[in-house]
Amino acid sequence: MRNFIVVFLFFVSIVSFGQDTLQVKVIDSLYREDQLYLGLTYNILDNRPADLKQNFFSPGINFGFLRDFPINRKRTVAIAPGVGFSYLGYNQNLIIQNTASGIDYSVVSSTTFDRNNLSFYAVDIPIEFRWRNSTPNNIKFLRIYAGFKYSYIFYDTSILRKDGNVTKVSSNPDIVTNQMGVYLSIGYHSINFYTYYGLTNLFDSNAAINGTPLELST
Repeated sequence: MRNFIVVFLFFVSIVSFGQDTLQVKVIDSLYREDQLYLGLTYNILDNRPADLKQNFFSPGINFGFLRDFPINRKRTVAIAPGVGFSYLGYNQNLIIQNTASGIDYSVVSSTTFDRNNLSFYAVDIPIEFRWRNSTPNNIKFLRIYAGFKYSYIFYDTSILRKDGNVTKVSSNPDIVTNQMGVYLSIGYHSINFYTYYGLTNLFDSNAAINGTPLELST
C-alpha cells in the first residue's frame, strides 16, 4: 500500500508538470487597437480681440469610442472612425446678454464680475489616420495618430455671476453648431498627449462687438 501511494503521487506530479509546460500563449495576429478614450483638456480661445482675456481655468473633457481598421499587413497603419461627447468650458470676460434688439456682446474688465463662463456640449465624430510600432504580443508601443473631427454643438450656455445675481443665456442662435477641426495625439502605452485646432468660428457673423465680428475659434 505504501509503495502504491508513492507511485501514485509520482505520476500525479508528472502529469501536473506536463500540464503546466504544455500551456500555450495564443497570439492574436489580427489584433486591433479599438479605444475607449477619456481626455482632459485646457481650452484656449483663438483670434481674440485685444481686450478679451481668459481668466481662471478653462477645462474640457471628452470621451468616446474609436474602432480600429488596420490597412497594412503588419497592422501598424490603420484608419479609426468613432463617436464621442465633449464639454468645452471657457472662463473669460466676454459678456453675452439678451436685449430687446437681440443678443448683445461686450468685453469688460474681469474685476466687474465674480465669474463668467461660456460652455459648449457637443457630439463628436472623429476619424483618425494611425501609425504605431506595435506587434501582436506587445501592448506597450509608440503611437502617432492624426485626426479630423466633426462636432455638433447641441447645447450652449453663458453664465454671468455678479454681485450675487446670475445672468444666463442658453441656446444662443449666433453659435455655429457645426464645428470642424484637426488634432494630433502622440502617446506610449495607455497615456496620450493631445492637441486640437478648430477650423470653424464659434460664432456666426451676427455676433459682433461695436460692429466688429467675433471670429473666435478654439
